[in-house]
Amino acid sequence: MSIPNKLLTPLLLLAVSALAAPALPAQDRFADIPAKMQAFVDKGDISGIVTLVATRDKILHLAAVGESDLASGRKMETGDYFWIASMSKPITAVGVAILADEGKLSFDDPVEKYLPEFHDPWVQQEQSADRRVLVRSPRPITLRQLLTHTSGLGEYAVTDPHWSLAEMVRMLSREPLRFAPGTRWAYSTAGIDTLGRVIEVVSGQPYARFMQTRVFDPLGMSHTTFWLTPEQYERYARSYVLDPKTGKLEETTIHYMYGGAVTDRARPALGGAGLFSTAEDVARFYRMMLNGGELNGTRILQPATLAEMTRKQTGDLRARPGMPWGLGFCVVEDPAQLEANKTYSPGTFGHGGAFGTSSWVDPTRGVITILMLQRDHMGNPDNSPMRIAFQRAVAADLGF
Repeated sequence: MSIPNKLLTPLLLLAVSALAAPALPAQDRFADIPAKMQAFVDKGDISGIVTLVATRDKILHLAAVGESDLASGRKMETGDYFWIASMSKPITAVGVAILADEGKLSFDDPVEKYLPEFHDPWVQQEQSADRRVLVRSPRPITLRQLLTHTSGLGEYAVTDPHWSLAEMVRMLSREPLRFAPGTRWAYSTAGIDTLGRVIEVVSGQPYARFMQTRVFDPLGMSHTTFWLTPEQYERYARSYVLDPKTGKLEETTIHYMYGGAVTDRARPALGGAGLFSTAEDVARFYRMMLNGGELNGTRILQPATLAEMTRKQTGDLRARPGMPWGLGFCVVEDPAQLEANKTYSPGTFGHGGAFGTSSWVDPTRGVITILMLQRDHMGNPDNSPMRIAFQRAVAADLGF
């Protein structure tokens, strides 16, 4: 059938216009996440938040809502810096594992092999207002016990913001153990700091430099640091706590800086809770983990070592509800025991932070979820209302 000449030109113009018009963007299947997070901002529960969902090879979702600085009104941006707190721990553990892969240490080595000050530890058997009874430990502390929080080490009795890492750990070694190594589980941030000092001794270079050259640089984590520069500080998400008297958020300090400023390079680099980072940098780290220890052709860990780190290591010792420990990583064994974990598969691993940050890998589904916020005193930060809402939304958006 022929087309009349008088209709041909309009049809050609319509076809050309259709070809020239930009394609309509596909509907964002994660569009509900910012809306759900904004609800917490609107209620005054948090100042702002960054959310990220990724797979082994790409970021599926990245968004920010709220403000990073309530005083100035600066809007939260996806590239803002957060104190990631205890999310530093698995990153430090990977530093130890690199040295294990190179045959320079073993997870079952006694700590005293590298740090003689931990020779012949004592255990606190009894304590009262005017009496403390100590007994010799039946065994030395091992690196594996530091990695699994079963060493018996507690936290620092005294600190100074300008002690070196060696001085911090030496002070810790003078404190009695809370229990005989391997007999209980008790969280110890200072115990992970001790692993940073082990890295220094074994590698022959400062802990921060080792992490920069062996982890951050190879993974392209260019926004991960122990000390914010003045320029980075301008993009730093401030930390807040809810004032019970006013019901409003008030800026708060970070206890684990031990009195030092976040920009103070004279502070020691501490592996237990010392890092600042961005959501995309943390995603690079966990994409490496999800890819069997490799990212973009750069191998950080051997697959067998990664598997050892992310399996249950604490046996029958009770850690957190449904969450035993691997080597530096928390492992979700029974998702049903914590509301925020209910959408995960058993075997999910990762870590949270004191001010509400969280980073988890579900290897069964191949999904990484990262939440970045800065709010103190929310109860269990692993089970915060924000994390529960985020995980539920991700599960619904991905259809599992």
